[in-house]
Amino acid sequence: MAHVALYPGSFDPVTNGHIDVLAQALDIADKVIVAIGVHPAKKGMFTFDERVLMIREAVTHLGASADRVDVIAFESLVVQAAQKLGATILVRGLRDGTDLDYEMQMAGMNGAMAPGVRTVFLPASPAVRHITATLVRQIAQMGGDVSAFVPADVADRLKARLAST
Repeated sequence: MAHVALYPGSFDPVTNGHIDVLAQALDIADKVIVAIGVHPAKKGMFTFDERVLMIREAVTHLGASADRVDVIAFESLVVQAAQKLGATILVRGLRDGTDLDYEMQMAGMNGAMAPGVRTVFLPASPAVRHITATLVRQIAQMGGDVSAFVPADVADRLKARLAST
């Protein structure tokens, strides 16, 4: 039986922390579906198509494992998306205890709604544990250098996006 994992998030933009968790997910699943949450009322910095492109570019650095990654959009509950896609693993990255508290509540609710989908927590590696997409956007918007926090292609896209606004 192939193990399919769903790795949901906004990925706006994809960070080195996201890629770290994705690489770990590929160690435990045969296929990982990166699921970009799309909410019509929320305006992201990047469009869905731009986020897909950035994720696909970042995944190429994972080598052969890149063939085992799909990128999709979802507008439903995460567990509904997982069930629809045949995923039995829900991947959640953890940076610290605050993440754990929130994610434990979510895992409990998701488990009650979809017992066949197990939440797996993957701790971010120490080198990327401090990175959040929100902080990356804020630093970039204030003219800071985010190249240590995101793949090079993403840093270039952030600069270009902010230069055009």
